[in-house]
Amino acid sequence: MKRRNLLHGALAAGLTAPALAVLTAAWTDVDQTLSPDVPRDLPDLEAAAESYGYGYHGQAPTRVLADLVTDFTTLRPLLTVPQPAPVRARLCRTAGQMAGMTAIVLHDLGSRRESRVWFVTAARAAAESGDPQLHAWVLAREAMVPLNYGAPKAAAGLAERARHVAGHRPTAAATLAAAVAARAYALNQQTEQAHTALEAADALMDRLPEGERSDTWLTYGEQKHHVHLSHAFTTLGDTRRANESQQHALELSTPTSTMTRTLLNIDAAACSHHDGDTEQACRRTVTALTALPADYLTGLVRRRALDLYEAIPAQHHRERAVRELRDVVAG
Repeated sequence: MKRRNLLHGALAAGLTAPALAVLTAAWTDVDQTLSPDVPRDLPDLEAAAESYGYGYHGQAPTRVLADLVTDFTTLRPLLTVPQPAPVRARLCRTAGQMAGMTAIVLHDLGSRRESRVWFVTAARAAAESGDPQLHAWVLAREAMVPLNYGAPKAAAGLAERARHVAGHRPTAAATLAAAVAARAYALNQQTEQAHTALEAADALMDRLPEGERSDTWLTYGEQKHHVHLSHAFTTLGDTRRANESQQHALELSTPTSTMTRTLLNIDAAACSHHDGDTEQACRRTVTALTALPADYLTGLVRRRALDLYEAIPAQHHRERAVRELRDVVAG
């Protein structure tokens, strides 16, 4: 009754400043219970996470890493105070994305242990966000650490967990998980399982919604699909299909996709070695590596080149081209 009388008195003279103040107070009382305030920094952090998803764009990985971690730490004070459930979910989703992308850069730089630590944090944040596709994406990306650094059985296990979490809908995470599983099975010499996973990845890719096909770390575009196919078919020794995927991926890659294009060239060199031209394989890899900026000649790129060198039989290690590859990989 007191509020009603206050409103009648305030509005008796029309929509004056005091009347509007009373109306604003009434609106605020109810609106705050319906739409909790969103922290001012959250939309900016969500936009930053989206921006980081577009990858290196020619920047040194260490610079991207520094920027990512700086923005990630901005989330801490927002996560340490009570937040309404929808806001908390958005904060955890952004934290999961940023931690996952930090782990990707660390993986590319060859910091396996640190990468795994960040992936654990990313998975916890993704699980708390309530977004199963983000959780599946984190697990699939984490699987690429053991995949690329000598533990394909562990990679297959993580990739299968990601497939389970993602479910059967055609999503970026489900497609990525199937493609990573195929690569892991190929490295494990489980040919039948690799082909089954490749068929699943292709089927999901064919049905993937347009909104999830952009070329970012958080989505799954055609270029990324062919990068995964290139490595899977190269490992399986299917050099014809590997070369087709390499060509498609290179055509879809921008000139600033330095690391991706280098990995595709090393895959092509591995195909040359498989087809019997080891000298050409070594020369092509040396050319690709020597053209790289110093910041990229580390971690994943070096590991992939070393895999090629180690696949060359020991009796060829004294040949000039093979020795040149060894020297470049050794740095």
